Amino acid sequence: MDTLTADIPAGVDDATLALALTRRAGGLAARMRAEGLAGEQKTSVSDVVTAADHAAEALVAGTLARLRPDDGIVGEEGAEAQSLSGRTWVIDPVDGTYNFLSGLSTWCSALALRDAEGTVLGAVHQPAVDESWLGGRGRPTTLNGTSVGELVDLPLAQVAIATYLHPPVLPDADLREPWLAAISGAATVRVFGSGSCDLAAVAAGRVGAWVQQSVPEWDWLPGAALVEAAGGRAEQVEVRGTVWSVAGRPTAVAEVIAAMRSA
Repeated sequence: MDTLTADIPAGVDDATLALALTRRAGGLAARMRAEGLAGEQKTSVSDVVTAADHAAEALVAGTLARLRPDDGIVGEEGAEAQSLSGRTWVIDPVDGTYNFLSGLSTWCSALALRDAEGTVLGAVHQPAVDESWLGGRGRPTTLNGTSVGELVDLPLAQVAIATYLHPPVLPDADLREPWLAAISGAATVRVFGSGSCDLAAVAAGRVGAWVQQSVPEWDWLPGAALVEAAGGRAEQVEVRGTVWSVAGRPTAVAEVIAAMRSA
């Protein structure tokens, strides 16, 4: 699959590389879906993986190994390389695989670069709507190369909140009660099923806030970078022994965190 990225030059900068890799990984996955795919369960009926996930991750990881040989790699589907540079790329080849396999449009390819100081940048590409997002440290968030602008701060009651909670955990009061407290103060609730797509929407001001429990770094870092680079707030907090990821307009995030902690 590295032939799909052979034209990317060795001297390419990180931002251009991240955009190219997410676009090409997403394009590869879309083509494979069009040709027909089957899914396999990972941890549950809604947590699935396909050959497209593996192929897209191999595409990204292989290109990074060629162009950034000293950087580390962590991929959702198992790609791994030790970092010699202090920098690590975090790959989510297909975020929203259940949506992807079901023929829905809310899925994407996502990539983040982190170092000892935090997240350097995040990139997200959603093939169905041809939207490419980029943002990070010292780099205001852009959509298809155009700045999304600074988020206007608003309270939770005036915005939508995007979220997700696996139905099997609803009987657990330590998860259910903070979650209900978090979403109850919002103007409305949306469940799309792709963390990076959700967080890109938050960065653009389409959604006011996002909250989810036990989020792995490949579902968090790319989108959180976009939100922060758009002037939003992205926090991970522990409530009743579980780490929750919250992002959005600063006042809305503060209200979500306060509500969860008081639940």
